[in-house]
Amino acid sequence: MNILIIEDEARIARRLQRMTAEFFADKAVDITVCDSLQKGLDQITSLPPDVLLLDLNLNGDNGFEVLEQMVASSFHTIIVSANTDKAINAFAYGVLDFVPKPFDQDRLFKALTRFVSPAQKPDEGIKYLAVKRAGQVRLINIAEILYIKGAGIYTELHLNNGQQELHDKSLELLQQLLPNQFERIHKSYLVSFQQIEKILVNPGTRYSALLKTGDLLPVGRSKYKELKNKII
Repeated sequence: MNILIIEDEARIARRLQRMTAEFFADKAVDITVCDSLQKGLDQITSLPPDVLLLDLNLNGDNGFEVLEQMVASSFHTIIVSANTDKAINAFAYGVLDFVPKPFDQDRLFKALTRFVSPAQKPDEGIKYLAVKRAGQVRLINIAEILYIKGAGIYTELHLNNGQQELHDKSLELLQQLLPNQFERIHKSYLVSFQQIEKILVNPGTRYSALLKTGDLLPVGRSKYKELKNKII
């Protein structure tokens, strides 16, 4: 597991590195510390991390300016910053957690626990998913998403207007971020529950979800009863 810390204050960077190493004491981890935004971006280009711990004020550089790029990437981002006024926007863009400075071990461990425990979601609701297209980052409003289909290490966002966008995060990582209205109905599908019209039983004891748009998505056998009860 690769962990990247972008923090320009050496004392805080060492503290983050020590606490993170303690949290992952029973796992093989490689923790890299960068003291500037540019060094961090170069490191991400050469070796994308599994999780990034990012300060927002880096020697005058604003980490928030590249936050959209970070949350559009394949890894999770945890903000560690004294700029608590940025927390709401950070969550809206899709960070996993926002740890305010000064922080203690319990608060950092809580954020890292969210990274290793998919069932734990951020306290704030995500409002956007950032996607990359032709080198540009676009913010997709969560309300525009009908369903999400797994496509290997990527995902396909299927939108209300019939368009599709490719996201760099896996289905599992997006499930950690998305609000509870998004149901994992199948190993390859997340769908906005509000869009489900009814659950159908098909020949051969196979199940599917009929969306209000007319789209038909497969439903896993283990999910059928749960979904049926919710709709009733």
